[in-house]
Amino acid sequence: MRAGTLSTFLLGTWLPAAVFAELAVHDDSFTPDHVLRVTQAQVPTGCESRQDIVVNGTSPGPAIHLLPGSTSWIRVYNDMGDQNLTMHWHGLAQRMAPFSDGTPQAAQWPIPPGHFFDYEIFTEVGDAGSYYYHSHVGMQAMSCTGPLIVDDCGGSPYHYDDERIFFFEDSFLKTDQQMVDGLTSTPLVPTGETHGILLNGKGVAVGQTATTGPPGGDRGFFGGGYSSPPGNAPGFRIGRRDTSTVDQVGGSDACTLPVIDVDPGKTYRFRFVGATGLSHLSVALQDHTNLTIVQVDGGEYNAPVSTDHIQLGTGQRFDVMFKTKTMEDLAADGNKTTFFIQFQTLDRPTNYVGYGVLRYSTSSPVPVSPSDQLIATPTDISGWMEYTFQPLYPDRNQAPTAAEVTRRITIDAEMKIDDASGRMVWELAHLSWTEYTYQSPMLVDIYQRGQEALPDYDAAMKNYGWDPKTLSFPAKIGEVLEIVFQNTGAQAGPIGSVETHPFHAHGNHYYDIGSGEGQYDADANNAKLSSLGYTPVLRDTTMLYRYADTVNPGAVAGWRAWRIRIKDAGVWMIHCHILAHMMMGMQSVWAVGDAADIQKIPTELSAGYFTYGGNVYGNTTYHPSVYQYFNGTNKCGPA
Repeated sequence: MRAGTLSTFLLGTWLPAAVFAELAVHDDSFTPDHVLRVTQAQVPTGCESRQDIVVNGTSPGPAIHLLPGSTSWIRVYNDMGDQNLTMHWHGLAQRMAPFSDGTPQAAQWPIPPGHFFDYEIFTEVGDAGSYYYHSHVGMQAMSCTGPLIVDDCGGSPYHYDDERIFFFEDSFLKTDQQMVDGLTSTPLVPTGETHGILLNGKGVAVGQTATTGPPGGDRGFFGGGYSSPPGNAPGFRIGRRDTSTVDQVGGSDACTLPVIDVDPGKTYRFRFVGATGLSHLSVALQDHTNLTIVQVDGGEYNAPVSTDHIQLGTGQRFDVMFKTKTMEDLAADGNKTTFFIQFQTLDRPTNYVGYGVLRYSTSSPVPVSPSDQLIATPTDISGWMEYTFQPLYPDRNQAPTAAEVTRRITIDAEMKIDDASGRMVWELAHLSWTEYTYQSPMLVDIYQRGQEALPDYDAAMKNYGWDPKTLSFPAKIGEVLEIVFQNTGAQAGPIGSVETHPFHAHGNHYYDIGSGEGQYDADANNAKLSSLGYTPVLRDTTMLYRYADTVNPGAVAGWRAWRIRIKDAGVWMIHCHILAHMMMGMQSVWAVGDAADIQKIPTELSAGYFTYGGNVYGNTTYHPSVYQYFNGTNKCGPA
């Protein structure tokens, strides 16, 4: 896929995938591996209509499959006339070239209207798992999103016959821009509660009533067509159905329940993806309690864990092995072929309950929603799967011990009134950061000004972990950080109220070492880890729970703790993944390494990334000049 090579610079051998930079023009001879075209459209959603930002015509967009241990180019077109755009590859930590993390004003300039940007992504062999892509601009991720799957290299350690994707989104009546305007106004205008939960783009909003659906349909196989039987070769795939019914959902005006189609007597890999912008969900299947979690947040497989329901926060992913009922089981159940999938929101002032259908025969019609809630709401929300997920391969796990921790950073999550603007904001460690905070991306600034653009480490140590000048957190390569988030009672709005926050890390994945009520006690938690013999797996999104509806303003209600081995230089973010909270400042920027570590590409090859709409952004009349950061080596072998 190389085109128009201009010059090549070899880089340090410590970088992944034999990294080198090759300046190239992506002209008509260049063919990207995947193409995503983003535009606005008035589309049916939740039995209503909304102006969504859609990808290749739908929301969610197409499921992208990447090979492990290989390089892919994904071209993203901004076909919107009046909005900027980026695309973030959620969970693929440090698996893309510089300026490709998709974080506006942190790692890149956004894609201007009428332009496109070629994202270069490299996956390691051990990255197999479930991820997703989404815009990182404003509230666009509410609908500008889709699944991203990294296939296993040589097969999964867990064997299965086929896959299905369960991709959950929120549905709001307000447009993205209306929500942004409300969240940035004084006084603040809240987004309100979700108007419905969508499964693979389909659902029933509050106040709407589902109708009976006909047999057949094209939504029930989303993500299907992949298997991992014993002894399969790298990249093995079973016979594919029509890709229009597998890799992309179909648009439909019908107000019917979403469907997941399965066959009797088979084992499926269910990929649960929490692409909601607000809602924390509980998902359960009628008369099916045999859910076995084998992977969380992609990458490292965990020892199997059995459960009867999944709790799914925004940004989280759970991969589940699921055995369907046999023909004999169905016959004993009166030849029943449809079972309800119940999904409900948790920890919100008003909780929504919605339904999908697990269907064993495409000849069966799609039933309407049950009149009464089928499955009871979980009672122990904050305790679900805590201190539970441990590595399937302990010898490969690199979770730091307490003795290895070099620094602890405590980050209080606070809702306040900003003294300067009078606006209601969220702060992390007494700092509120949004995509409007910087005049230019921090990564660009570091390339242009070098060490002077980096946060002052000593100043940050005296100021809650962040530098007052650059408004960013520094971290040194080789450090082992313990990051503790503490939930506090609101000091503005509903005074004393506490909310649940899904915290997500770009860059390095982390090892989650638990959560609890009240203030963090390192000695007590270390003793608990030791007594349990607990070794955590890598994560990128975990929940900071409420633990109480209200506490005193500013008082600590509960905590969540991570340990991170700092090894990937760059400009990364840690933030709450509730979109409204991000818009209100619940984000943080981290500069990892010094300038020499971060400036991985010679300046003369990077200049096109330094300005908004620079020559790395193509359009209908201009071919972009980019650098190829990875050398295209396929570590997994031929597909």
